[in-house]
Amino acid sequence: MRLSLPRPRMPRVPGAAIFTWLFNSVKAWVMGSREADANSMVMYDRTLLWLTFGLAAIGFIMVTSASMPVGQRLADDPFLFAKRDGLYIVLAFLLALVTLRLPMEFWQRYSAAMLIASIVMLLVVLVVGSSVNGASRWIAFGPLRIQPAEFSKLSLFCFLSNYLVRKVDEVRNNLRGFLKPMGVILVMAVLLLAQPDLGTVVVLFVTTLSMLFLAGAKLWQFMAIIGMGISAVILLILAEPYRIRRVTSFWNPWQDPFGSGYQLTQSLMAFGRGEMWGQGLGNSVQKLEYLPEAHTDFIFSIIGEELGYIGVVLALLMVFFVAFRAMSIGRRALECDQRFSGFLACSIGIWFSFQALVNVGAAAGMLPTKGLTLPLISYGGSSLLIMSTAITLLLRIDYETRLVKAQAFTRGA
Repeated sequence: MRLSLPRPRMPRVPGAAIFTWLFNSVKAWVMGSREADANSMVMYDRTLLWLTFGLAAIGFIMVTSASMPVGQRLADDPFLFAKRDGLYIVLAFLLALVTLRLPMEFWQRYSAAMLIASIVMLLVVLVVGSSVNGASRWIAFGPLRIQPAEFSKLSLFCFLSNYLVRKVDEVRNNLRGFLKPMGVILVMAVLLLAQPDLGTVVVLFVTTLSMLFLAGAKLWQFMAIIGMGISAVILLILAEPYRIRRVTSFWNPWQDPFGSGYQLTQSLMAFGRGEMWGQGLGNSVQKLEYLPEAHTDFIFSIIGEELGYIGVVLALLMVFFVAFRAMSIGRRALECDQRFSGFLACSIGIWFSFQALVNVGAAAGMLPTKGLTLPLISYGGSSLLIMSTAITLLLRIDYETRLVKAQAFTRGA
């Protein structure tokens, strides 16, 4: 006689519970888990660190792939820009090791000196700067070229964070406190437009407004400044014929595909060839000098052509996860009453995400071309050095915040 034992019933997990668990896990990974931060002995943000390494690795691979035809033509060396990019990555790593040792008090104390130094560099580049494509934006130091506009972003955000620590009540209650940083922006905008570099001016303006909004400035002040800013941008576009051509070609690039719309049409064709999975690493056709600036401003188009829709989505997720981590680090610093660190971390997050948005929007035909790099991915020594320094500052801010929480936990125990 055979005995049949009842089968054990597996507990049924409702779909809503699985979705909630998955959502909470992703949220904890992206935004950071407070409980893990309080109890873990790891004193740095591992997710931010690995995302940064991943973006730098993607950037090096794609710069190598996209720049080979240009390097072959310029110096008979297909790895010319790959070698330079590798050198800048090593310099960025060494600079990050130094930056990581400096407390945030150092950056707050010398924020005004950094701003003055950046203004002086913007004046110097107008006199002795080397010109590329009609723009004088670089100062040459032997084989290296430094772009002061990139340093001006970091210096302004350090100064603005220090200003908000000292004058936050004046910003909230007095129009004069709101207009003072706008005056600094105006001085830097004049110097940057003389290069000319409208893209950096837009990044500085948007990030500054966002920081003043986070600090609690009144809404009507924003509306007035935004209206003035939009009017100024329109006047600046109308003042230069090449800017008018950029805007009109952005509206309908196929109207003049071999003239003003050439760069954008080639970029769109690169995305079209990529489809879902891409043509494969190294198999881009547009990088064969059909698409100008393929390894700098339009490297995202080459990512779309070689790695396809999947590669584009993964790159964008990594970029914006870095921005989310920056905002999360800034929020935790403000909760610990580290106001300079909190404001600076938030400004870095806004700067990082907005610059990536402008670069991707220009490559995809959603925004006019602005000449801004894709953070940590595009070729550009100054951008890579400054962006890596900004990420290192986020790691330092996170370290100091975790240290304060660990000390408070020890005292409470």
